[in-house]
Amino acid sequence: QVQLVESGGGLVQPGGSLRLSCAASGSIFSINVMGWYRRAPGKERELVASITRGGATSYADSVKGRFTISRDNTKNTLYLQMNILKPEDTAVYYCNAQFVIWGQGTQVTVSS
Repeated sequence: QVQLVESGGGLVQPGGSLRLSCAASGSIFSINVMGWYRRAPGKERELVASITRGGATSYADSVKGRFTISRDNTKNTLYLQMNILKPEDTAVYYCNAQFVIWGQGTQVTVSS
């Protein structure tokens, strides 16, 4: 099975932007659903956004209009463009494939 490696996290001020990437070790063409999850300190892991092989997307209410998920099957990479970041977006962000394959996570910290 493929392995997933996230990158792009970091420290950003409120209102700023980050773009997360999730590189797969193999083809993601046949993977129906891929998604981004996050776990904030002291909270349960939650689904942030998901995308199907056909390009249908779904977002948590808390990020709608600010985050955009996309996938490039030719590069075997999943993306999460995060704009207008808020302190409550601070979390470890995880990439997921077909609900069973997880990356190691990347830290996003939104603070002034």
